[in-house]
Amino acid sequence: VGGHLCLVGADVGTMGLLRRLGVERPARVLFVALRRQVPEAVIPWENVAPLQADEPIRLRVSRERIGKLHPADIAAIVSDLDWRTGQALIEALDDETLADTLEESPSDLQVAVVNFLEPERAADILEEMGPDEAADLLADLPDETSRHLLELMEDEDAADVRRLLAYPEDSAGGIMTTEFATVPEGLTAGQALDYLRQSEAAREDEALYYVYVTDRAGRLRGVVSLRDLVMCAPDMPLADVIESDLVTVNLYTPQHDVAHLVAKYDLLAVPVVDEKGILHGIVTVDDAIDAFIPTAWKKRLPRFF
Repeated sequence: VGGHLCLVGADVGTMGLLRRLGVERPARVLFVALRRQVPEAVIPWENVAPLQADEPIRLRVSRERIGKLHPADIAAIVSDLDWRTGQALIEALDDETLADTLEESPSDLQVAVVNFLEPERAADILEEMGPDEAADLLADLPDETSRHLLELMEDEDAADVRRLLAYPEDSAGGIMTTEFATVPEGLTAGQALDYLRQSEAAREDEALYYVYVTDRAGRLRGVVSLRDLVMCAPDMPLADVIESDLVTVNLYTPQHDVAHLVAKYDLLAVPVVDEKGILHGIVTVDDAIDAFIPTAWKKRLPRFF
């Protein structure tokens, strides 16, 4: 421009690589002969920042801006970056954000990140993840590594994960989550809502859609959607609101059968009980449909709750 060269972007495409190797011209001739479009990929220079010669180019995005992105978007960014630059981004994320990002990442990236992190931080990340997601990740690691990370985790979190690892990977017990909301039987709707506000389990249930009613022994007595619970009169007994004709699965129900029930009855989650009717966990719709849809595709689906 005006007799001066202006730097407008960084060529990270195939032709950029071939140009640096000194074979751009014959490569272009080959593409023309094959009637193939020359692949190009240029990152605008306003979005990159040059570092020292021995360091890679990094995106000019602050830690705060990265942290505000949806975890699925962060996972996509990490997947697209070269590993060295990806490591720098991973180190910049706080534990909660990195845990959410790993839950949206393919298993090979999860394993690579956990192997890269110091064991103590890897254990902290696993504690932040949902128990079912953490169990899936640990199942993909060598047994010795899994045992070591479980030893570093808080006792309660480790116990939840160990419980899931004890069941076959393709069973209801293996894919369920132990984070769900319950209320004791005998309450009114208003009392049930007050109970949920004080419940640690309810606060940990990020997908709070169904509320499960249990007796003192933990046996499942009924279920009510949070919407129905909120909309009914505060003095209405829970017994008049809950659905007692329940669709449940046992701990060893095959994943395909769980997915079939979820689809047949339009459920967002299905409770998992043992032979005594004690509630052990729930299988959410996204984990159930994984039997039919590859994980990489499933993680691109919109969340329903």
